[in-house]
Amino acid sequence: MATTALPVAEVCAQAKAAARELATVDTAVKDAALHAMADALEQRSGEILEGNARDMEAGQDARLHSGLLDRLRLSEERLAGIARDVRRIAALPDPVGETIDGHRLENGLDVRRVRVPLGVVAVVYEARPNVTIDCSALTLKSGNAIVLRGSSTAAHSNSVLAQVASSAARSAGVPEAAISIVSGGDRDELRQIATQDGLVDLVIPRGGEGLKAALKEHATVPVMYAAAGNCHVFVDASADLDDALDITVNAKIQRPSVCNAAETLLVHADAAAEFLPRALRQLRESGVELRVDGRARSLSGELADTLAEAGEEDWWTEYHALILAVKVVDSVEDAVEHVNRYGSGHSEAIVTGSTHSAHAFTEGVDAACVYVNASTRFTDGAVFGMGAEIGNSTQKLHARGPIGLRELTTYKYVIEGQGQVRE
Repeated sequence: MATTALPVAEVCAQAKAAARELATVDTAVKDAALHAMADALEQRSGEILEGNARDMEAGQDARLHSGLLDRLRLSEERLAGIARDVRRIAALPDPVGETIDGHRLENGLDVRRVRVPLGVVAVVYEARPNVTIDCSALTLKSGNAIVLRGSSTAAHSNSVLAQVASSAARSAGVPEAAISIVSGGDRDELRQIATQDGLVDLVIPRGGEGLKAALKEHATVPVMYAAAGNCHVFVDASADLDDALDITVNAKIQRPSVCNAAETLLVHADAAAEFLPRALRQLRESGVELRVDGRARSLSGELADTLAEAGEEDWWTEYHALILAVKVVDSVEDAVEHVNRYGSGHSEAIVTGSTHSAHAFTEGVDAACVYVNASTRFTDGAVFGMGAEIGNSTQKLHARGPIGLRELTTYKYVIEGQGQVRE
């Protein structure tokens, strides 16, 4: 496994060589490597958790936000879940070599479009050590080499996890440099990775707007942003209010630190008088800090004097915490307008009994994932049947939504003939 004992350019060059070899490795070898990784995670859990404990202690000393600490924390249960996801990836069809489509030309040439790996994928991420394994497993199965650059906050966790993954994969016959990591302690590493033209084929950042801005400033290689999630739940006039309450509470509190948690609740004016007192009370009882507009406050009953006023910045904010902004709107069109103005294009939900409203919302909202009568919390590669995900792309090129195996491939045209020449 390459580390920052070598210059970043050399790490990437070794990954490029490994990628060329990995692109032709049999599915059986890749699957064996993934099962070896999953087994190693379980067998070496004590070593992994010891490294994570060091990161957690440092994070607590540094007074990291509770949401960041939650994402940083590993446990036996979480490790078991990560290993389970690796085995699920092994069980998925190998996308490499899949024929996407094909046809025969009038001159007899057979044209096929075939999936191939991207090459070297660099993943730059913040304090989420599970990303180390999820991304390594997905890139390996899709025939790509990976260069990992985590944050200094998770340095001990990432180092041991990458070493566990790399050594396990190597024991099954995967090239040594197929999984590499740089320390994440130097901002200049980010610039170096993002400018390795000819060596790195794609950079995928998983983090906040600061990381995104830094890459936009420096990157000369393609970037696919697994961006932040400023997600909304809209309760329409025709919504089943029991369902609306369950969905709202789940979307906010089930795991508030993640990017598919709801940050803003929008409520149609015709449902607000009945829905808001119930919803705000239950959210408060669940520990949620509420920031409301004037109309929501006027309908909040006994809670009115205890609620904070929402400002313009609240509509833009991804809290990563038990904080929720609340606004009353007059129509589904107003809800769509608000979502498209303030949302990050990640995951948006409408709760409605109206086919017309559902259609207006799903057609009008510009986001990677749009839900009807379900929580935004389902946006996840594992939940979608992808085994895991590199992140959730809010772009429109080259992939959108959860980034799984197929999203980590491109394609080539294979043309077969019988001696044809062009006249």
